[in-house]
Amino acid sequence: MNVPPQPRLPWPMPALLAWVMAWGVFLALRTSPVGELLALAAATLAGAAWAWPAQSRWRRLILAAGFPLSAFSSGMAAGLPAWAWLVPLALLAGAYPLRAWRDAPLFPTPPDALRELPQHAALPQGACVLDAGCGLGHGLQALRSAWPDAHIEGIEWSWLLRLAAGWRCRFARVRQGDMWRHDWSGYDLVYLFQRPESMQRALAKAEQQMPNGGWLASLAFEVPGARPHAVLRSDSTRPIWLYRIGENSKVTSMPDRARR
Repeated sequence: MNVPPQPRLPWPMPALLAWVMAWGVFLALRTSPVGELLALAAATLAGAAWAWPAQSRWRRLILAAGFPLSAFSSGMAAGLPAWAWLVPLALLAGAYPLRAWRDAPLFPTPPDALRELPQHAALPQGACVLDAGCGLGHGLQALRSAWPDAHIEGIEWSWLLRLAAGWRCRFARVRQGDMWRHDWSGYDLVYLFQRPESMQRALAKAEQQMPNGGWLASLAFEVPGARPHAVLRSDSTRPIWLYRIGENSKVTSMPDRARR
């Protein structure tokens, strides 16, 4: 399952394009052997896939909910049983549960974003690497390109995204769960593509659980007040902020909410 690139168009053009695309999927499939119910589910997933890269939570919700709401109000899917409308809601909740909204929106790691990391973070043979919040698996693929011999794992709160990532990245061990409750002590490097508000919490967790000499790598976002071991900048992608565990004495404990 690939997330289509978000068009660089003024709002609300992305929403209109997403709704037109979802309606096209629905109309193309409703008269096929799959039937109206599966056509509704497929069109809802198509709209949700288009919505995930959007930068705003409300825009993601508008893009994803536009098709099922318009189908209901237009009467085009009036022949469906009443319970059928639970299908798109369940798909949206499975793909992007409410709890995950406190973490980063789903935005793919570029394929070559981590290519320079091995030059700055030397990992032992057979190192164990974690993508915390792996989404659809783009970060897992980038980690494999950087360290082909590493044991790569991913953790993702959304069970639907976990299934998609596991199918796309069969070389990795992908599990469903809370990245903040998951123990990081067994990893040589933890990779994140989160959000600015999460970074102090992430480094505090790494400092508490990972051994000295381990690595925390963050795409795009730095840890305020912490000195990075290296900052990797490229013209084609966001910077990588690399932190060596044990080098930052200012971050010694996780906030209370990180322990819950």
